[in-house]
Amino acid sequence: MTERRIAVVVEDDADIRGLLEVVLQQSGFDVHSTDSGVAGVELVESHHPDLVTLDIGLPDIDGFETARRIRSVSDAHILMLTARSDEIDTVLGLESGADEYVTKPFRPRELRARVDAIMRRRTGLSGPAHGAAPAENRPAAQAQDEAATDEAHLRGFNGLVMNVATYSVHVDGEAKVVTPTEFTLLESLLGAKGHIRTKTDLVRRLRNEDSDAGTYVSASDERSVEVHVGNLRRKLGDSAQEPRWIETVRGVGYRAVARR
Repeated sequence: MTERRIAVVVEDDADIRGLLEVVLQQSGFDVHSTDSGVAGVELVESHHPDLVTLDIGLPDIDGFETARRIRSVSDAHILMLTARSDEIDTVLGLESGADEYVTKPFRPRELRARVDAIMRRRTGLSGPAHGAAPAENRPAAQAQDEAATDEAHLRGFNGLVMNVATYSVHVDGEAKVVTPTEFTLLESLLGAKGHIRTKTDLVRRLRNEDSDAGTYVSASDERSVEVHVGNLRRKLGDSAQEPRWIETVRGVGYRAVARR
């Protein structure tokens, strides 16, 4: 039987909270909800969710601070819900740790499609199976085969190594904590092997769509990619001015820098 997924809903509007609960339950989630940012962080710590929907306007701490606290204890995908359309609010939300945002009012069908795409992306980033035997307890031939498989999952250069099987990133041997969205962007850029990935390409990659899908990509969507790349650079210790891994192609998008 497939393991149930878990979602936490942090929303102070009772009607919207009830709608989110229904949509997520229909998408196969066990849902825990609250109208408080502080209580939302506690639910995340208790239930280890796959997904958190988070309102900006909360009665205690706001959604930005809630996102920061959640991100310090969880790699759950944070979907921020906002009635505000100002770009600064979107930027602040993404910089505080949210993965993406949805503007209210939203259509339940569109939200469910967004959630399904999020979960397909997270499934693609899942780690190794639980319960695997330690290497010393496995036959030599099996251990060699698995070592070769591990090599196939590695991406990296210039001191950076990412493992797409274990969902891990290391820089000069030091582990770096990145969000699922940041991991997907990094994998996409490194996998392009120096070819330019436009911001539109990257938006569609985050939606789990083909690059030529033809779906609409707004300026806000592209701006969100810029913010995520900025967050990723900061965590890796990279620089836009003297890039070690991610080079900006002005007016177009990004690409991995030349290997050294």
